Amino acid sequence: MATILLTFVALSTLTPILTRWLSLRVFYVIALLPATVFGYTLTQTRAVSSGGAITESVPWIPALGISLSFRVDTLTWLLALVVTGVGALVLVYCARYFSADEPALGRFAAVLLAFAGAMYGLVTSDDIVVMFIFWEITSVLSYILIGHYTFKRASRGAALQALLVTTFGGLIMLVGVVILAVEAGTTSLAAIVSDPVTGPATTWSVLLILVGALSKSALVPFHFWLPAAMAAPTPVSAYLHAAAMVKAGIYLVARLAPGYADTPGWMPVLVTLGVVTMLVGAWRSLRQYDLKLVLAYGTVSQLGFLMVVVGFGTRDAALAGVALLLAHALYKSALFLTVGIIDHRAGTRDWRQLSGVGRNAPVLAVIALLSVASMAGIPPLLGFVAKESVFTAFLEAGLAGDGWGWVALVGTVVGSVLTVAYSARFFWGAFGTRVSLADTALHPARWDFQLAPGLLAVATLLLGPLVFLLDPVLVSYADTVPGGGDYRLALWHGFEPALALSAVVLLLGAVLFWKRPGVARLQGTVPAYIDAGQGYGSTVRGIDRAAARITHFAQQGGLPQYLSTILVVFVLALGFAAFVNRSWPEEVVLWDYPGQVVIALIMGIAAVMAARVGERITAVLLAGVTGYGLVAFFAFHGAPDLALTQALVETMTIVVFVLVLRRLPQKIAQHNRPMHRRRRVLIGVLVGAVMGTIGVIALGAREAPSIAAELPRLAVEEGHGRNIVNVMLVDIRAWDTMGEISVLIVVATGVASLLFVSGRNAVVPRLRDSRKRRSLPHRRKVVADPAASSEGHAVTRQSWLLAGRTVAEKDRSIMLEVLVRLLFYPAMIVSVYLLIAGHNAPGGGFAGGLIAGLALVSRYLAGGRYELGEAVPVDPGKILGLGIVLAVGMAVVSLFFSGIPLESAYFETTVPVLGPLSFGTSTIFDIGVYLVVVGLVLDILRSLGSEVDRQQEAGETEPHPQSEQGAVVAG
Repeated sequence: MATILLTFVALSTLTPILTRWLSLRVFYVIALLPATVFGYTLTQTRAVSSGGAITESVPWIPALGISLSFRVDTLTWLLALVVTGVGALVLVYCARYFSADEPALGRFAAVLLAFAGAMYGLVTSDDIVVMFIFWEITSVLSYILIGHYTFKRASRGAALQALLVTTFGGLIMLVGVVILAVEAGTTSLAAIVSDPVTGPATTWSVLLILVGALSKSALVPFHFWLPAAMAAPTPVSAYLHAAAMVKAGIYLVARLAPGYADTPGWMPVLVTLGVVTMLVGAWRSLRQYDLKLVLAYGTVSQLGFLMVVVGFGTRDAALAGVALLLAHALYKSALFLTVGIIDHRAGTRDWRQLSGVGRNAPVLAVIALLSVASMAGIPPLLGFVAKESVFTAFLEAGLAGDGWGWVALVGTVVGSVLTVAYSARFFWGAFGTRVSLADTALHPARWDFQLAPGLLAVATLLLGPLVFLLDPVLVSYADTVPGGGDYRLALWHGFEPALALSAVVLLLGAVLFWKRPGVARLQGTVPAYIDAGQGYGSTVRGIDRAAARITHFAQQGGLPQYLSTILVVFVLALGFAAFVNRSWPEEVVLWDYPGQVVIALIMGIAAVMAARVGERITAVLLAGVTGYGLVAFFAFHGAPDLALTQALVETMTIVVFVLVLRRLPQKIAQHNRPMHRRRRVLIGVLVGAVMGTIGVIALGAREAPSIAAELPRLAVEEGHGRNIVNVMLVDIRAWDTMGEISVLIVVATGVASLLFVSGRNAVVPRLRDSRKRRSLPHRRKVVADPAASSEGHAVTRQSWLLAGRTVAEKDRSIMLEVLVRLLFYPAMIVSVYLLIAGHNAPGGGFAGGLIAGLALVSRYLAGGRYELGEAVPVDPGKILGLGIVLAVGMAVVSLFFSGIPLESAYFETTVPVLGPLSFGTSTIFDIGVYLVVVGLVLDILRSLGSEVDRQQEAGETEPHPQSEQGAVVAG
């Protein structure tokens, strides 16, 4: 099963590329994967029908007891068949639904396939934490799918609404998952259910988990997001909102019911909200004119119905629940796909504009009729079998003295009456003939457009009479629910009360449809403000207004006030903690050698002067003195790696500051004099005192022995390197390093976003793009010398840098150009040396990347933005991307070998002449770090350097609008 999930990931990643080659045919290719998994799941039928289970487990986080464990029993088997079978048919349907010029077709196909894989992972996961991860992945992927039409405001709003509601429920559910796992002492779902725990903590955890299930399956009060999600393409509605994602909450309740149906609050919550949802959804469905919305509200109603049944907690109800789950997935996805065909062929989904569709598309009408009949519970379809079993289960529970059985029976019978009414309304609206309208013109369509809904309709037709073949498998799940019972699924149980109830439901539903004008008038009396969707909108708007007011109140006064507020809170909070602290060191050593005092004094003087000088460049250089002071400290304490890195970082920081300060006034506070200087001095002194005090406290806070003594041995034996710092960065603390370089990429993206206002241009400026290039020779400039010309000679001036002559004469320095040309390539060689040798000597990917970055800085400072383009004519984003791919790739590759992300592997051999040679995957990780640092420097130079230069040149050369207009008039 883990292999199946990895295959889904791999194929989803390749799908956008395949789409470029195959266009719409890509859907046929990717449909093979869920179809294959569907066939593989069918081979597991014999194992699960006998009550057994197929398990697979891969250790993941042993310290927390979390593993990538998967388990296929009857319930999982059924959901896996639904997810993969319907998924494959929907993908095939997409090949005819979309056109070749569909925007972002490759992305849509990839995300839809990934969603199928995530749903498969959700229903097969036996670890409750891993299950929750897949749970949230489906929410994110559904957000992308619902918002596929990014140019439509309705699509974006519906996607955000669905994401907010489902993730809100998911976060609440996470708390319940953690509590339940702690109480049970295991994260295995099978163990949690087979050996249920009790107590107040368990009760609260189960109720919190139910919040997540209710939000995912769109029950009241979370039901409003599902109809809004109809802004998605119809294949998404058919798959996510009929067969897959909305079933996740139903699945979770069905999974927990055998062990926790007796939990206090379980029955009242599920039966009450399920019945209310069934009635509200069906009532709202009767008011819709959009065929898709009729089905959407009908889906809400059916999800409430399902939640009541699977959560009821008896053996017979559990059997009825899984049968109803399968029936609903078949008929509702078929109906959604049918609506998609009508929309494509007629150009509308509003049934008030449709007439004669059934006469002109008889095959499609038959498909819809079979599906609608199953939804209404008409024999001999599977929907009838499932609904009759539901009535029987609730009736027997009520007769046995269970009050909730009568509530569930009455609620579902009334809801079923409404279901029959909106089912008839849907079919009549979609395929009926209206005297006031001419027959709707239908665009031609290929026969295979109807293949997917046709197969689903045929399945719901055949499984009704053949349900006895399905019964032995589903019974094995029902038997896990305590409470007894011997009901079996069958098309005919004789004349019994459930059959009479079914007949009454059909009769009353037909009457309700017949009296639809009166029903419409009654519905019109309901106030418009009774709408959960409007409640959601009002809540979001209220939060926005409150956030705006709080922001206006708290964030006024400019940057000085923001910093003052932050620092005052820092002083008060940590100052109080320091005041009540009792962990003072027994002995305080003021200095280790006299040089420390001198360095600290220089740093302190530089810091004070940086705060008092009036020029920005001077302040930056003085602030740099404090950084170089740390370099001295590290060097004198025997930490060459830290000293080298700190020196390079400080140099790069100064360069970046200088680049930014070019666009600011030379003087600090040139226009506005600083205010509240004494208050600022006081805050600064207090911050320094508190920070120094915390440093002293930290020295005495250690309780356990330091692990530093073990680091030399661990570095050599585990990390195969003698440079402890580098081994920690790329091996022992590789997770932290991967997070840090990810932050660097975010920083580069943020800086570029601030500078590239109209869009991040991916074209690196090259020398051939310079306008000065057109009028100057490439290699040399001939300058007429009066003295030389008399003798018939000319003076030739070489350009040391390719783009040197694109810099204004007043800004050029021949000495700088010569030095840069002489030092650039040695610097790059040194950077590569530090990268390679850093595992055993001072250096590493970070230091090597900074050396290469400073070499690029020198090229830019000497020759300008075109010289930078000649030095590295590559988009910085590609370098950043390659770096993070190498780093993350090492985490993924190790899963295939050891099962532990970022575990290093080493290859050792002896090479003639060179001697022993050792190469590890941590070196590849370090190369990724090197590339990220180089890409970051290049991106910052391109943003704060090249782009600022370009904007400044554009501002200087752009003609004034009035003068340009005058020139045109004069011409």
